[in-house]
Amino acid sequence: MAGRGPAPKDPSRRARTNKDPVPLRVIAAEPVPQPELPDFEIEVDDELVEFVWPQRTREWWRMWAESPLSAEFTSTDWSELLDTAVLHARFWRGDHKIAAELRLRVAKFGATPEDRARLRITFAQADEAEDKAPRRESSASSRYAGLRLAD
Repeated sequence: MAGRGPAPKDPSRRARTNKDPVPLRVIAAEPVPQPELPDFEIEVDDELVEFVWPQRTREWWRMWAESPLSAEFTSTDWSELLDTAVLHARFWRGDHKIAAELRLRVAKFGATPEDRARLRITFAQADEAEDKAPRRESSASSRYAGLRLAD
């Protein structure tokens, strides 16, 4: 007996082939290290002043450097995330009007579990931890483990 269920349909007779209408284009890319947050000036009351990054944004930028998600970031990825860092800094300085844009931008990088699920990203250590977790016996088998059949 070869397997369970009916034999698979001949591929030429299937109604749906589920092929991508546009094939995936694979491009060789070289990851680059995270750049530093830049120094720059902003105009305040017709005067140029040095922009100071909020401590929370510095921590957020460091978090991205340490994230496994950023291991394969290219220069364009870091450039987009740097623009997002400016929004992050504005948010933490009280400009909450940009919250929606900030949320959309970090979602594209897989910042939350929901974002990663939508992007079909999973962390390998989660799978490894699941494999290493001790297996629990079912309640029925553990409940009757010490019993024996009477004569």
